[in-house]
Amino acid sequence: MSNRAAAGVQPAADSPESLLERAGYKPELRRSLRFFSMFAIAFSVISITTGIFLNYGFGLAYWGPASIWTWPIVGVGNLAIALVVAELGTRIPLAGYAYQWSARLVNPSYGWFVGFAGLLYMAVGGGAIMLQVAAPLLLSEFNVDNPSSHLVLAVAIILMLLPVVINLISIQVAARVNNIAVFTEIIGTVVFGVLLLVLWGVKSKPAPYGASILTNTTSVFHNPTWYAFTLAGLLGAFTLVGFELAADMSEDAVDPRRSVPRGVLWAVLGSVVLGMVALIGFTLAIPDLKTVEEAPLPLLAIAGYWLPSGLVKVFVAFVVFSMFSILVVGSGAQARLVFSLSRDNMLPFSGALRKVNKRSQTPVVALVVFGVIDLGVMIYGYNQPSSFGTLVGATAIIPYIIYFLITLAYAVKRRTTESLPGAFSLGRWAWPVIGFVLVYTVVIMVALSFPSPFHGSDKMLGYALILAALWYFGGLLRRLRNGTAGVKPVDDLAGNQ
Repeated sequence: MSNRAAAGVQPAADSPESLLERAGYKPELRRSLRFFSMFAIAFSVISITTGIFLNYGFGLAYWGPASIWTWPIVGVGNLAIALVVAELGTRIPLAGYAYQWSARLVNPSYGWFVGFAGLLYMAVGGGAIMLQVAAPLLLSEFNVDNPSSHLVLAVAIILMLLPVVINLISIQVAARVNNIAVFTEIIGTVVFGVLLLVLWGVKSKPAPYGASILTNTTSVFHNPTWYAFTLAGLLGAFTLVGFELAADMSEDAVDPRRSVPRGVLWAVLGSVVLGMVALIGFTLAIPDLKTVEEAPLPLLAIAGYWLPSGLVKVFVAFVVFSMFSILVVGSGAQARLVFSLSRDNMLPFSGALRKVNKRSQTPVVALVVFGVIDLGVMIYGYNQPSSFGTLVGATAIIPYIIYFLITLAYAVKRRTTESLPGAFSLGRWAWPVIGFVLVYTVVIMVALSFPSPFHGSDKMLGYALILAALWYFGGLLRRLRNGTAGVKPVDDLAGNQ
């Protein structure tokens, strides 16, 4: 509860507490996050260090080194999405982001399926990164180069549990981790990218390529040009997502109507610019194109050529910490989404899942239960690697499905939502931006259906939809009909001021 509420002071009509009351809620989470923390949440969950480290080879495989120029193109598209998210975050600044927006703009049934998509995305991505990349990299830091699969799993389990513990302590501790992650992101990509650029420039080692490598499209000859270019763009599409989770933490923010949009927009803009700098540095420093293209982790191959082993270990340490920080953000955001769904009685066992610890003002049951579920999904991936790969592929498309669905809902109801003086607003640019985002997200969803590893993803998404529908028709619909679940429409939320 806020200090104002605790003191019995009537909240101002435009205060976050007042909006919560109009939405039908009481303040339960501690408002302690300011602009930099909201920026850190969005910036660290985008994680250009993780995204470029994991997906750089994807662009090389389809378009060659010139694939880096698709980054700013995708950046413009995702910045447009961020503009919509930023405006929505000022008009409906509630924990649960996409669920709350969809449920209030359309209806709770629509909100349930959008919210379920968000839960699915959060449950799969973090475990995949920890099991397949972070744990092996961390072990390599201790010179364990060929670890057994059981050891990798054990380390991955520890890496999965630590973010839950951090969030259980308090959101302030989690925020400190994310604040540190901002600097590890910058060092892990930009500083090392610039360092490699300098080493390339002074010719500290033989460098067979000049600046012309930045326009090299060797890999195009293996695929039709349009196909290669489209898939190369997925380097940015895979990476520049997740920023909306800052809006999920709105009820933890001191001034969400200002800190959320500023945090989201600066995080996306910063990620696009800094990511481009890093991509240019790493690409110019490619020592041998064929060797780098064939390496499982191309950036590691590039860094290993130019840097001494000690500095390579430092680089890897920053990468692993950046991956870990994604889980810290994801765990907290997932708990807020579960809390938001549960206080509206939208989930099984909602009464337990919506409980908030009075000391830490954290949704502890949601954190623990879904932390265990996430862990179970990762262990499933360990036992069924091929099915897990398909599931990971399916979740890659989910952010864009969510972006499309919330933008579509907003296009229908934007005129009925409230905009306070001084809050972020797209103004007369709203409809061009919304129209562009609708077209852009469809294009990205189609592009994400092209890669062969993702061809089974439609089945996985179908299974997920069936699971969501089973609960909807088996229990939730009855609650919605008898009025024991759901939210107020956005017209009621706006109020009369």
